[in-house]
Amino acid sequence: MIETDRLERIGWSARVEQHMQDNQGYMPARVLVQHKGSYVVTSGLGELKAEVAGKLRHEARGVNDLPVVGDWVAVAARPEEGSATIHRVLPRSTKFSRKSAGDETEEQVLAANIDSIFIVTSLNSEMNLRRLERYLTLAWESGAAPIVVLTKKDLAPEDVEEVHEKVGGTAVGVPVHAVSGVTGEGIDRLRSYFTDGATVALLGSSGVGKSTLANALLGSEVQKVRDIRKDDKGRHTTTHRELVELPDGGALIDTPGMRELQLWDASGGVSNSFEDIESLAIGCRFRDCRHDEEPGCAVTGALLDGRLDRSRLESYEKLQRELRYLERKKDARARSEEQRKWKVLSKDLRRNYKPRSDRG
Repeated sequence: MIETDRLERIGWSARVEQHMQDNQGYMPARVLVQHKGSYVVTSGLGELKAEVAGKLRHEARGVNDLPVVGDWVAVAARPEEGSATIHRVLPRSTKFSRKSAGDETEEQVLAANIDSIFIVTSLNSEMNLRRLERYLTLAWESGAAPIVVLTKKDLAPEDVEEVHEKVGGTAVGVPVHAVSGVTGEGIDRLRSYFTDGATVALLGSSGVGKSTLANALLGSEVQKVRDIRKDDKGRHTTTHRELVELPDGGALIDTPGMRELQLWDASGGVSNSFEDIESLAIGCRFRDCRHDEEPGCAVTGALLDGRLDRSRLESYEKLQRELRYLERKKDARARSEEQRKWKVLSKDLRRNYKPRSDRG
């Protein structure tokens, strides 16, 4: 009988237990760290170094069928060696994804089985509402609950409440907390999100204070921290995604700052992030209104009377264009792969075909 007490502290649930029923003979574990080609998992036997079984790697349709940080997996453990082999990735309840960097049209799952996402941005000059909208869009699409965390309150200008209000107008319907990882102000309110073994991921750009925040939540110097530079920009410290258990239960996934955050299949996330604009659009006279110069446009009316900021509308339209472009690339890739499949099949048929006179 495997001890599940520690696993329960970091999210073990009836759902995970049910999926393990289909993997008899293996031990449940959760991925803590993902390196190139190797992993660290935690199980009822403690932490183990792990690798993916050859069959799982061979049958994977893409990199996203392989384990990521936060995944629950079925492993064959070798406790005497401190190692294990991952044979199955259990179905994910949620996943945070982006389009992979570069020109490839491929999904990159960054973390899985997350209950909440702390979108971290600092109260200094790094504040960027348009970037925040992009994070919110992907957070909503993940299936996890987004929470905006404004860090470095101890270094913030005096108009914190004004910034808080602006962020609230951007993160419609999302809790917003202003905190200081140095003084501890506001940290206890964030700890309330870790009840019942919940998993929270930290997401944000480099230098916004994620490592300081992680240390404040964990109560120890687990993550390396570096001072902000003279130009008020933070320094990047986290180098890989990692799941860490909190002292009172729950799990925290810290992630490196992301230079590039391209959307992936996020139409639902856009609707949630820009619910105010889409609600206005319902009142437009024409269903296909482009919110430009059409008569009876409710969105244009909101711009004119100051209820809607033009930069927010431009951000919404930009993300919509990005999604349409991504869909076209996906369609083109699907057609290319289908053509390639039929070319291979046709080549095999020609190679194996024998004229009637050669059949004896």
